[in-house]
Amino acid sequence: MPTLPTIAVAGATGAVGREMLDILAQRRFPHAAIKALASPRSAGQKLQYRDAELVVEPLTAESLRGVDIALFSAGSAISKQFCRPAAEHGCTSIDNSSAFRMDHGVPLTIPEVNPGSLGGPAPYRVRTPDGKGRIIANPNCSTIILLMALTPLRTAFGVDRVVVSTYQAASGAGAKGMDELEAQTRDDLAGRPVRPGLETGGVFHEPYAFNLFSHNTAVDPITGQNVEETKVILEARKIWDDAEVAISATCVRVPVRRAHAESVNVTLDRAATTQQVRDALAAFPGVSLVDDRAGNLFPTPLKASGKDDVLVGRIRPDSSRLPANAGPAEYDRPCLSFDLFICGDQLRKGAALNAVQIAEMLTL
Repeated sequence: MPTLPTIAVAGATGAVGREMLDILAQRRFPHAAIKALASPRSAGQKLQYRDAELVVEPLTAESLRGVDIALFSAGSAISKQFCRPAAEHGCTSIDNSSAFRMDHGVPLTIPEVNPGSLGGPAPYRVRTPDGKGRIIANPNCSTIILLMALTPLRTAFGVDRVVVSTYQAASGAGAKGMDELEAQTRDDLAGRPVRPGLETGGVFHEPYAFNLFSHNTAVDPITGQNVEETKVILEARKIWDDAEVAISATCVRVPVRRAHAESVNVTLDRAATTQQVRDALAAFPGVSLVDDRAGNLFPTPLKASGKDDVLVGRIRPDSSRLPANAGPAEYDRPCLSFDLFICGDQLRKGAALNAVQIAEMLTL
């Protein structure tokens, strides 16, 4: 791109949109101009950006004219309405919704995991040869966090099978989800009855305070999988370009404000020692080890909140694959299956940061 790009954040007043603006400012993303776009009811709001204020404009087809890169976090319906028309005018959309993730020809990108999905060596092109923009999909937050931890193991040893249980924070449902958790917690502590949020115009189908429940997406009557679990499976296969990898997912909401946790059992193609697994994880960009057995200190949502890295710990051989009376020697030997516990900030690496990193790859 011969000149600095004009950037827009669509859905700028939401939790992820605000995080996008913060990260653009923190990383000093180079741009000629930046727009904050949102629904008409949010128009006129002022958002802090660097040392100035941005006045929120209504998101329209006209407001996207002249924009080179738009970071979308406004929901699938809005993305479907605006991203393709914007591409006709030369705007590349990096979309945080599920609208285009499984579309053929739309890259589903985690920069550390599959940078080649954007096509060709860096610096990547914002526009196609005919001057049109592109659509690039940001994966689901749980998928990003999972694959940040598993990709270094896949690169070093291969991955045959993954069983993952996610413990997903309110932040995954945006500002409304976090507000619902906080309000219900206050009600419960005050002795007031707590009802499911959906009964009072909220988000969740079960009471959230001091509770956990199956993820609040629809459950397929045939497979028994909810939508979040299906996303993890299908998106991981697309990102890894491996339709055969076996993945089982169970996704649960937990009463945590911010940052998702995941318990992972991974079966490798080639046996490795615990130290080799640790070394592979420690060398991967965007991953930090938090694995202090002596101190019983491991990843937690609080430790991950506000952090860019995915935290990985509880790294240990899968004891079900060892003899029942296994001693220290057996735990030191190479084995095929390992257990991990990981945490990542859903608003940062699970959403906003990943989108900004894609934008950086397009322009730097």
